[in-house]
Amino acid sequence: MTNPTETGPRLKPGVIAAGLGGAAAIAVAVYVIASPAGNIAGGQSCSVSMAAAQETKPFATGEVAAFLPAQNPLPLDDLVFLGPDDEEVSIADFEGRTVLMNLWATWCAPCRKEMPALDKLQADLGGEDFKVVAVNLDRGGPEKPKAFLEEIGVNRLTYYHDASNGLFKDLRAKARATGLPTTILIGPEGCEIGTMYGPAEWADSEAVALIRAAMARPQD
Repeated sequence: MTNPTETGPRLKPGVIAAGLGGAAAIAVAVYVIASPAGNIAGGQSCSVSMAAAQETKPFATGEVAAFLPAQNPLPLDDLVFLGPDDEEVSIADFEGRTVLMNLWATWCAPCRKEMPALDKLQADLGGEDFKVVAVNLDRGGPEKPKAFLEEIGVNRLTYYHDASNGLFKDLRAKARATGLPTTILIGPEGCEIGTMYGPAEWADSEAVALIRAAMARPQD
């Protein structure tokens, strides 16, 4: 997995300790905003995603063994990025659908490798109930990522992008992004079901079984 941020200067032990203490405090703040019932402090219920997260646990194996079902699902419906015509898009726009949101960039080798699988997953499961939302984070214009997708034959994924990296920063603030690729399974009410750091063969039978379990869809 590739970290898009540069490594800063070496810190003194005291500074490191203070930083770790602050990070721990932030982590506690993030994880306690949901009650055991999945009700968020702001009023949004994530109970559907919490139940889906429980359903995915037995399926986090093989290609998706690193998938982390959410303990207390975070609301993600306020996440914003851009669509193919540079229009603003938010996770709230996909209400009623289960979404697999993938953050990727052309300079990230593991990201490039998993794009064909994400494209196939969209072809196999995409529809009114499910969508793969792959968001490109290249800082330049759309020419390079679009040319890459065309070159490898990816044509079923809608082109979403965020050259500002605001989406990555927002997820990092929620303790849900450490590098690329990062993939988050999001429930129909806009809440996290689970997160995976690093690549996967998302069209593999194990990944499909996990997603179907989250959607309470019977396997073929």
